[in-house]
Amino acid sequence: MGFQDVMKDIEGYQDIQRDIEILKKYGIDYSSQRGSVEHSINLFHPKKIRLGVSEIQQETGTTRTLRLVPKDGYLPPFQAGQYINVFVDVAGIRTSRPYSISSSPGQTAYYDITVRRVSDGFVSEYLLDEIRVGDELESSGPAGTFNYNPLFHGDDLVFLAGGSGITPFMSMIREVTDRNLNRRIHLIYGCDSPDDVIFAEELARRAENHPNFSWDLVISTPPQGYQGLTGFITAGLMKQVLGDLAGRMFYLCGPEAMYAFCDKELSGLGIPKRKIRIEMYGSPRDVTRQPGWPSGVKAEAVFNVAVKGKKIIEARACEPLMISLERAGLAIPALCRSGECSLCRTRLLTGKVYQPAGVKLRKSDRRFGYIHACMAYPLEDLEIMI
Repeated sequence: MGFQDVMKDIEGYQDIQRDIEILKKYGIDYSSQRGSVEHSINLFHPKKIRLGVSEIQQETGTTRTLRLVPKDGYLPPFQAGQYINVFVDVAGIRTSRPYSISSSPGQTAYYDITVRRVSDGFVSEYLLDEIRVGDELESSGPAGTFNYNPLFHGDDLVFLAGGSGITPFMSMIREVTDRNLNRRIHLIYGCDSPDDVIFAEELARRAENHPNFSWDLVISTPPQGYQGLTGFITAGLMKQVLGDLAGRMFYLCGPEAMYAFCDKELSGLGIPKRKIRIEMYGSPRDVTRQPGWPSGVKAEAVFNVAVKGKKIIEARACEPLMISLERAGLAIPALCRSGECSLCRTRLLTGKVYQPAGVKLRKSDRRFGYIHACMAYPLEDLEIMI
């Protein structure tokens, strides 16, 4: 008895064959596209995108928006709140940094990324000081999960932004107001001074023209005579400007110190964790101040890292292992650089590393000794496999 004879005895086989014959007669023949699956996938999820800088907009004294257009004629779609990872070569070192797309996903001709100067920032200074209109950059495709989910997030949203953390929210605000979507947004935006407020004029204009969007600015170091809200985004301030908190979904994006502070304030208001969305925003400025950092390891400590099959490099305790690898010319896959996407997972063969809270290691990775190199700090000499 042949294979086809056996198949005929399986329940439902004849029904499937009948459906196939009907589809052959009335369906669409895709046989001419055989072999083009990879091309189709790359239209939506490319590994790399070639981008040209078409415009540079000065936002504040320390912040610029780079408008990026496709060099190959097409930009993959994205969801408001997602980011691209921008790859650069600085001083002979190949590295990358993720930047939220600040333009609306309804705008398909370009991506805007809004870059703020970081003190001792390796990549931000390069993008702000060296990049000119007409230059070319390379990035990943859009990625990230800090976006609106209509099934779980409801239609009453609160955005808590600090400094350059406004950028993913700007994409969301532009999308909702441009398309007149049925969502209510209240933005509470914290900045150090009025001069640091990014998109101030546009936020004011959109709030004036769209009743479903409102915002409050909170200045932590106000100048003399300032009349607006001051201090930090506390539980009391949130109750003051928001009123009833029931049913609202909270999104949080800003500097490192803002996360622990606002998380505590939201907890004090009785906001459940399932109603809080947090965007991971890179490695800590000073990892030695993080909970659980061993007191016996100083920030200036330097350890040897043996990369199996390659070479031995030096790694500083105070910086992520990924950066040490990049300094040594060993670039590994990277996307979020925040311990979330797992693209940089690396096998730790011997030695110990510190990984801050929030690193999303899978249970299987912990079991078999994998780490996220972007958020792993050496505590002693290591051997790794990349």
